[in-house]
Amino acid sequence: MTTWRNWSRAVTAHPAEIISPADEAEVAAVIGRAATAGQRVRAVGAGHSFTPIAATDGVILRLDRLTGLRSAAAETGLVTLGAGTRLHDVPEMLRPYGLAMETLGDIDAQTIAGAISTGTHGSSATFAGMPSQVRGLRIVLADGSVVACSAAVHPELFSLARLGLGAFGVITEVTLQCVPAFLIAVDERPVPLPEILETYLERSALSDHLEFFWFPHTPTALVKSSNRLDKDAAPERLSRWKSFVDDELLANGFFGVTCRLGARFPGMIPHVNKAVTEGTSARHYTDDSHVAFTTPRRVRFQELEFSIEPAAMPSAMAEIGRLIDDRGLKISFPVEVRMTAADDIPLSNSYGRQSVHVAVHQYWRESATEYFEGVEQILLAAGGRPHWAKVHTQTAQTLRGRYEKFDEATELRARVDPDGRFANPYVDRVLGPVPTAPPVALAVDAVGA
Repeated sequence: MTTWRNWSRAVTAHPAEIISPADEAEVAAVIGRAATAGQRVRAVGAGHSFTPIAATDGVILRLDRLTGLRSAAAETGLVTLGAGTRLHDVPEMLRPYGLAMETLGDIDAQTIAGAISTGTHGSSATFAGMPSQVRGLRIVLADGSVVACSAAVHPELFSLARLGLGAFGVITEVTLQCVPAFLIAVDERPVPLPEILETYLERSALSDHLEFFWFPHTPTALVKSSNRLDKDAAPERLSRWKSFVDDELLANGFFGVTCRLGARFPGMIPHVNKAVTEGTSARHYTDDSHVAFTTPRRVRFQELEFSIEPAAMPSAMAEIGRLIDDRGLKISFPVEVRMTAADDIPLSNSYGRQSVHVAVHQYWRESATEYFEGVEQILLAAGGRPHWAKVHTQTAQTLRGRYEKFDEATELRARVDPDGRFANPYVDRVLGPVPTAPPVALAVDAVGA
């Protein structure tokens, strides 16, 4: 039996086949064979989604061989990458051109297609999520045809597919708007939780990037404030030893040990969290943007995240604290709070509004059900929209009213994939089953062009 698992080990699928196509033509051929056999198809990147968004009993398309830099122009900043290119490989590809991605999330294990398709984002009141950097896509549709789309060509498909949950087709290439390479000056320090809750919006307006992490059972948040500098600024990088001790030995090695112990002896978790925050001192450094944005995350976990209106964040955080205390929950992982600018992407959880993203985590060997269900209700009441790649229980019925163009998304999906070739139970849950609609006629390129 063929088995596929996601990174967190919470999702297991038994597809009929797992295929790693060598090129776009093979992607189209696999989709054609699946159609003949009546099988569904899901494209998979790094498997870093916490939901079963990639699971299927049909064909899993691994995009590991559709990688690499296809083109780059230093003068325009336009860069085209194979869909399966891992984010952690992109900086070296862009270095010869003096370019960098405008923003990144805090994890860079994902593929570029997977990251944009699920709405990966960083933290900034000024910059939107990663899908906002997309300027063009090549997509293989359900009938095996290949479509190149952008804001000028097939704009409706482009608008939706750049954050499309894999529901509109299989992305084979992504064109990004990159920017001149830059450094980031980072300041990390512990701040009393009430203080950061009260001043978060003000601080966000003064920093290019601001996020904070609150360890439950403590009165302290760890605040990371970052500002962009010209690439010619003087870097002040952490030493290799300092980076190893902080990011590997403590943040991953020691933290992994305490999580395993906490799973067996929950009563120790509050004491460990307090020791961690009390032992954390301020840290300052200046480094390349991709180094400053990302952090290695080697301890497996589950994650739930919703975006809410910025003004609602302090009260939501207070309610999460009360939930933990009232139910006697013991939570080892921090609550993470980030912000993004509004965007115009229909299925983005920042569509039409600046958003604060509140994420909660639980060690993968511990049950997250009670904690996540309680937090989900708090964030829903605050007008929350779920991150598509992270745990939630929402359905098309509950989501429709939260997305202004939800029906436009489902209507286009019905036209480009009338048989639900790219559907699976998760996509059908959040977007609804594919309704009956006449297929759309799109001018297509020759396969492999």
